[in-house]
Amino acid sequence: MQRILIVLGLALFAAGFLWPWLRRLPLGRLPGDIHIVRAGFSFHFPIVTCIVISIVVSILLWIFRR
Repeated sequence: MQRILIVLGLALFAAGFLWPWLRRLPLGRLPGDIHIVRAGFSFHFPIVTCIVISIVVSILLWIFRR
């Protein structure tokens, strides 16, 4: 449990440090993400972004568990 918390903390630190460069990635604006705008209503569901992030995290976990 301690190892997981340390790794998670380091990952969050790295993401915060690299944020100026990470926000330029098209995550959240990929083709297939659902964005509906109507009068007085806005709905955004980044389904493709969620799938891409899930695949990347799954691959990283698979690599580190070996």
